[in-house]
Amino acid sequence: MVCSINISEKPQLNDPILIEGLPGIGFVANIAALHLIKEYKATKFAQIFSSTFQDFAITTPDGGVRSPINELYYVKCGDNKRDLIIWYGNTQALTTVGQYELVGKVFDICAELGCKFVVSIGGFKKDEVLAVPQIYSTATDLETMQAMLDLDTKVMVGHVFGIAGISIGLARIRDFQGFSLLVDTPGMEPDVNATRYALLTLGKYLGVSIDLSGLEESGRCIKEMLESFGIIRSMTEEKKKEEQQLRWFI
Repeated sequence: MVCSINISEKPQLNDPILIEGLPGIGFVANIAALHLIKEYKATKFAQIFSSTFQDFAITTPDGGVRSPINELYYVKCGDNKRDLIIWYGNTQALTTVGQYELVGKVFDICAELGCKFVVSIGGFKKDEVLAVPQIYSTATDLETMQAMLDLDTKVMVGHVFGIAGISIGLARIRDFQGFSLLVDTPGMEPDVNATRYALLTLGKYLGVSIDLSGLEESGRCIKEMLESFGIIRSMTEEKKKEEQQLRWFI
């Protein structure tokens, strides 16, 4: 097995938008994706396993196991609004080849469902962050970039690593449009505040009001999951080596 996908349903969707939500700096995307899944009662339709995910499983209190996994969910928004595909998981791939393969496979699935637009979310690591963090963006085309500038984001200058960057880079090659949304964060712990501003901006772009009342709970769930996988602990102990060991972070 290199990258195995189990699809349980092929939903009929209206011009859907793919929202990427894998772990990264500040776990902003991860919290955002989980919150959207809970808020909109999203339906899971695909599970993705890869030999480039972490090489272990986690035991559960009842004797079961949890594996590194990615999942795809869909949300039917109705009222002629574009539907959503949410890409959630507890890991990114740990190799460059695995990252590109993972994005390619997800794009294949989404293209079959009529999706041609992707949004990636992430944190932008800063040593000092204001109470209202700065939000940055980059996009596949000038029209989409202007739409993000109109939402008071700043142009991202530099590198966007991991799935958040690869998704937008490959989108142009695959004839997708899209943008990456990055929010200032200290980066070492799940950052609910940064996620709040990411979702507020995303909601403005989508033309919807996202209820954020349960966001703290979503952050707590992500923290518990990360602790069970040892991700937060390893980040603290190996902070000096984070660029080498956790290159899939933004």
